[in-house]
Amino acid sequence: MDRKENYNYTQATDILTSAGKFRVSLGLERISSILELLGNPQDKLNCIHVAGTNGKGSVCAILASILKEAGKKVGMYTSPHIFRYTERIQINGLQISDTDFAGYVLEITDLANENNIDLTEFEILTSVMFKYFADNNVEVVVLETGLGGRLDATNVIKKNLCSIITHIDMDHTEKLGNTTDKIAAEKAGIIKPHCPCIVCEGKEAFYDKAMEVDAPLEVIIPYSNTDKLSLKGINQQENLSLALAAIDTCFPNITQDVIDNGLANVHHPCRFQYIKDKNLIIDGAHNPNGISSLIKNLELYYPFEKRRFIFGCLRNKDYPKMLNQLLKNNDEVYFYHFCNPNSATFEELQKASPVQGKELTSDIQIPFNDGKLNIICGSFYMLSELAQKLDINIL
Repeated sequence: MDRKENYNYTQATDILTSAGKFRVSLGLERISSILELLGNPQDKLNCIHVAGTNGKGSVCAILASILKEAGKKVGMYTSPHIFRYTERIQINGLQISDTDFAGYVLEITDLANENNIDLTEFEILTSVMFKYFADNNVEVVVLETGLGGRLDATNVIKKNLCSIITHIDMDHTEKLGNTTDKIAAEKAGIIKPHCPCIVCEGKEAFYDKAMEVDAPLEVIIPYSNTDKLSLKGINQQENLSLALAAIDTCFPNITQDVIDNGLANVHHPCRFQYIKDKNLIIDGAHNPNGISSLIKNLELYYPFEKRRFIFGCLRNKDYPKMLNQLLKNNDEVYFYHFCNPNSATFEELQKASPVQGKELTSDIQIPFNDGKLNIICGSFYMLSELAQKLDINIL
């Protein structure tokens, strides 16, 4: 019997989360080597490639929804996931099956081991995605970078339908550089020769790279009307304008009715998502720019509500700045130390906080319906834990 038939999702995730794989190591050599052994499936695909600090996932979700509505067979690759790895790899909104996921992970890791290619978690997932989409004859891939752009595993593609770069801000500075200009230069690495690029900021690095590779560059003006978009938040103006510019560039024959229907059906959980039965906002804001957008949205949609925050964060993020942006004297806050080796502890978060917080432990019950607006934010990596702990239906 084929070994893949006895291989399951749990075994696949055990490989992905093992100490040797669960690391960040930028570079294209390893991913290029494994994809060559797989027949370079990425070369068979038409990609819209999306990089940036915040907003990448929303742009991808908007694009995928419109393209699906237009009758395209569209693959979408995003990260991180909330509950399961299979969320990251979808065709027309359907996640890769557990059986396919496990089989592809086994095939790729076996091949890598046989050829002494030490792949990271993200490189394995990216290889799975390219092979799965190519095997299923996907027409368009909406492709989100994992970290940065120039040396991100997704950047192994040689050309794209277009590239999109969302807002640039300070994040992952230990990998990408300690200024927005340096970070922009890394993101600009996805701009391909003669392939159009759409951006929302006129960064010098974007102009320089576009000129170097003779790529048309379009700087958009944020779209002011998001009424037809199912996603809420003032930051969606920018994301929507980028997505619509990409549709106009790559698929100018898609009609306005199709676009409107696609916008109404966009599903992208944990981005200023409101859970009515708990009077709760869940937002994956995980850096200062994301927190700034969250605050603007709270002031726009809920200006008079008393607030209760549940906050957890990775310790390599600028959580002192995030907390000082977020919290006011009369706010209530619970700090959550989640199951991740890099999760900031209660003591670390409290030391950085401008207000006295409480530790969210297993015996704490949040009084969701006491009149306060509840807000969960700080890290995507804690959301599945909190959803189970607090009985929250996210998806």
